[in-house]
Amino acid sequence: MTVTGDGGKRPHRFGTHLVLVMLLITLPVIGLISALDYQEVEGALIAEDGLLREQTERSVMQSIHLVDAGMKLFDNTLNSEMQEGFGPFIAEYERAGRDPGAMDLSRVQKEIGGDIDLYIINASGAIEYTTYPPDLGLDFRGIPSFYDRITEIRLGDAFVADRILTEPASGRLRKYAYMPSPDHRYLFELGLICSAIETDRFDPQYQTLKEDLMRLNPALEEIRLFDCYGRLVNVTDSEGPTDPTVINSVALGVFEEKEGRTMTDPAAGRLTRYIFVDLSTPDYPSDTSRVVELIYTTAPLDARLTEIWFTHVLVAVFASLIACCIAFPISRRITRPIQEIVDDVNAIARGDLEHPIRISAGTEFTLLEKSIGAMVNSLKGNIERLRASEEMTREYSTRLSDLVRERTADLEESSQAAALYLDIMVHDINNANTIAIGYTQFLIDALEGERQEEARKMLSRLEQSSGIIGSIATLREARESGAVLTRVDLDRIIRTQVANHPAIRIRYEGHPVAVLADDLLSEVFANLLGNAEKFGGQDVEITIRVEERDGEVLVSVEDDGPGIPDAMKNSLFGRFQRGEGALTGAGLGLYICRMLIERYGGSIRADDRVAGRPEYGTAIHFSLPKAPEE
Repeated sequence: MTVTGDGGKRPHRFGTHLVLVMLLITLPVIGLISALDYQEVEGALIAEDGLLREQTERSVMQSIHLVDAGMKLFDNTLNSEMQEGFGPFIAEYERAGRDPGAMDLSRVQKEIGGDIDLYIINASGAIEYTTYPPDLGLDFRGIPSFYDRITEIRLGDAFVADRILTEPASGRLRKYAYMPSPDHRYLFELGLICSAIETDRFDPQYQTLKEDLMRLNPALEEIRLFDCYGRLVNVTDSEGPTDPTVINSVALGVFEEKEGRTMTDPAAGRLTRYIFVDLSTPDYPSDTSRVVELIYTTAPLDARLTEIWFTHVLVAVFASLIACCIAFPISRRITRPIQEIVDDVNAIARGDLEHPIRISAGTEFTLLEKSIGAMVNSLKGNIERLRASEEMTREYSTRLSDLVRERTADLEESSQAAALYLDIMVHDINNANTIAIGYTQFLIDALEGERQEEARKMLSRLEQSSGIIGSIATLREARESGAVLTRVDLDRIIRTQVANHPAIRIRYEGHPVAVLADDLLSEVFANLLGNAEKFGGQDVEITIRVEERDGEVLVSVEDDGPGIPDAMKNSLFGRFQRGEGALTGAGLGLYICRMLIERYGGSIRADDRVAGRPEYGTAIHFSLPKAPEE
């Protein structure tokens, strides 16, 4: 349909423009639908391929577990023969006066049987004597779990049989067994060399497993098995074992981490999966677990995805051509009023909300124009409400700022009042305590017997109260003073505090060293020495050690007092954490120590003076930052 424009302008058709608009809408939709469908198919194929790999891996693990169960049955048939061989072994040890160097291992080997080698493992986990020279000096500490297990066997009293394993030096199959020496100084080991018949019975035919799995999963190219050393386990029918010097570092890492890995090579079109198969049991010292390497090719999947992608492209092109054929006749039915409405809406969108919507012929256009007019009116109302809301928000923000200032002023006034009351309390109570301590000391000197002892207890409580007031004053000073650290002579502070405790024995051999702290550092040593004297008594001996290390100074204050139970060490430095017993304090001294040390940038902890023996005394260790050289 054609209409006349404003000002008698010549009308034009928008058919071409509308065709382009329809194509710009239709073609992306077709492309999007094709892309989404392709992604769905691609995801399904990838999921199917992943599911097939999971089934393959489960089959591998189940097969290896079944094979291992059969191996255990064969292993157990050799246990009695191995146990009998330890009789001559132990008898020779007793004959040699329990001196392995004096034993005739060759004679014992002949007595037991030439196909069994003898090994003597010392407490350090190394083979000290053996009839098999390649294994002499072999140190099992490189395999921590195995070393822990053979140490447990050496300290026990039982015969323990191991699995049939591949010998590290030659790759031959051996059946190992262990028995501790009577004095538990050594661990005796027998290694039975499996005969060819036994080897055939032991060696699983993994080739059959490989062929079955490759028929199940055509993408599977290779299957290889590795032992705990990262060596390739014989997975073919070849007679000789794999060279033990060839180690697969990835398989070794998987074995140590006990977790599988996935490695991809997009350029080669391969995906390699390493699976850890846990075959370890607490009954055997050795770990016969395996690492399985599965190599998949992604070529079949890539070919299918390429084919599907090409098909979707053809379908999208064909659909686009159909859309073009449909767009031309439809565009002829749309006329100029659409552009007029678009112009009006654009004017409104640019901010001219008073711009009128031109009325066009046709019921559909009239309804559309009325709807747009209603929308503009609604927009105007929303803008007015938004402006009113912004004004209310500004007023509320102003009131809130005033309220915050008032509350801040109240808090500052309350803080000043609290500080004043604290000053009065500390001053007056401290004066009262000083007077009471003087009178109580006078009573102690004047009284005798039970009343004198009661006066001493009263003096102890008054001194404790005075200490609490001092701790509160120290806490306040530490919190209110600025955290400006200066150069402090640590040696001078320690010697001053040692001189303040003449009644106890304090051993200190230090040297001048400067740390970053402030005047309150002396409170740390005063509290630590005071605690040691209070809980250790007059006979306690205190040692102070100072050591410089890596830009910091490490200080230890050790005493041989009653010690601290393990259950209290973690919470000892908390606020109001008190000790146990009659001499318990207010619980502020060690809290002050921790607060000051952390303020200086260090750390503090409590430990046993003798490791594992709390009853032998306590050691308090803390660190301080070393001051730079002047």
